[in-house]
Amino acid sequence: QVQLVESGGGLVQAGGSLRLSCAASRIIFSVNTMGWYRQAPGKQRELVAGITRVGETNYADSVKGRFTISRDNAKNTVYLQMNSLKPEDTAVYYCNARVVITIIPPRESDYWGQGTQVTVSS
Repeated sequence: QVQLVESGGGLVQAGGSLRLSCAASRIIFSVNTMGWYRQAPGKQRELVAGITRVGETNYADSVKGRFTISRDNAKNTVYLQMNSLKPEDTAVYYCNARVVITIIPPRESDYWGQGTQVTVSS
């Protein structure tokens, strides 16, 4: 069973930085799109940033220019560098990976990390 293990959350003051990491293990074939989502209390889970296997990225408007997503395909790991953090960035951050589980027929499945808390104080 594929596992996603996140690290790097914590408490930081507004204007500070954090770097999240998420490593996927037990990968037999490959990992396609990877991404970070977040969920604040009382709100729906939302996409923060995504990255394809070839490095194409997309970001939520609220984080553009402040967050950077990257990945290391050899390590099946995705990163989220978060700069200029704001109190409204406070949420549980979840890693997502779309994993190739069979080649013939081609099938993918989504997996999620356990979540890591990011708290930004004002």
